[in-house]
Amino acid sequence: MRFIGCKNNILSNIYDFIKKKNIAGKTFCDIFSGTTCVATFFKDKDYKVISNDALYFSYVLQKAYIENNKYPSFAKLSNNLNIEDRENNKIAPLKTIINYLNNLEGRKGFIYKNYSHEGTAKKKARRMYFSGENASKIDAIRQKIEEWDKKKLLAKNEYFILLASLIEAVPFVSNISGTYGAFLKHWDPRARKKLTLSVPKIYSNKSNNKAYNVDGVKLAKNTKCDILYLDPPYNNRQYVPNYHVLETIALYDNPLVKGVTGMRDYQKQKSQFCRRETAKNALRDIAQNGKYKHLILSYNNEGIMQDSDIKEALSTVGNVEKEFIEYRRFKSHNRGNNNHKKFVNELLYYVTKKT
Repeated sequence: MRFIGCKNNILSNIYDFIKKKNIAGKTFCDIFSGTTCVATFFKDKDYKVISNDALYFSYVLQKAYIENNKYPSFAKLSNNLNIEDRENNKIAPLKTIINYLNNLEGRKGFIYKNYSHEGTAKKKARRMYFSGENASKIDAIRQKIEEWDKKKLLAKNEYFILLASLIEAVPFVSNISGTYGAFLKHWDPRARKKLTLSVPKIYSNKSNNKAYNVDGVKLAKNTKCDILYLDPPYNNRQYVPNYHVLETIALYDNPLVKGVTGMRDYQKQKSQFCRRETAKNALRDIAQNGKYKHLILSYNNEGIMQDSDIKEALSTVGNVEKEFIEYRRFKSHNRGNNNHKKFVNELLYYVTKKT
């Protein structure tokens, strides 16, 4: 999934940094988890992982990928749908259920009525996030998952795996350039494709991994870990406006939406890290009061916090070390402006808390 600030391209760099610095420990805490790519990577490296994000759709992904160590049986739902495990393997029931969801007829629900070209034809703002066919398919799948859950046919881990599969499929048919902050005024080829769910890949590390959907600053101050990894927002754009459609699909709470983009209210999900002064204070708070042994901050060199801000906050607890990683910029629509640099630097800051 494309996500602003996603560290998928530098995962090996972060891991190599940890080994080079001889950072010991087996508990890895990722409090701004986003797409879970960092948390999943370190789970696969046999760290016990604690993940968190203020966005609910991220929490869905965490519940599926971080907490699960095996494919669930879907016993109740399989019995209800008369599914037989003829392949005799652990993934077979999930494959059959995913196939069932992919073949549902569309329903003209909330997503169709608010985010499809056809469904918003009579509204002041005609939105082009999805084709009518894909939007109605999203509604059908989302409603079916909720229906199964209300009938108690799904265990909670099964519920989140199915919902994660839907969340991850949506961007592949979304008529956007990179985020949901705006939709394209013409149809991108990807939006013409048919929505198709895939079977999520589950990694096992045999640890009791935990996922949270709370304020990251508070979690850091109340959760013990060996390595506290910070990848906070680095510019003044809040994340919910950029991913509000995924948030609404995940919650499916029929929110009041407004404006050209159909924005939901996000006042309770604003991050302190999207303003320089509050970001500095929040980082200092985590550094001084977090329950960690080692702290690693991953931050974009074009972020709103300056190098001096970061060093000032982290140096209050120990000696600060820094390393540069160059990687390709996140691509989004730039309105024809090709003057942006193709590569940016990721800064890795490291501090060990004095005891």
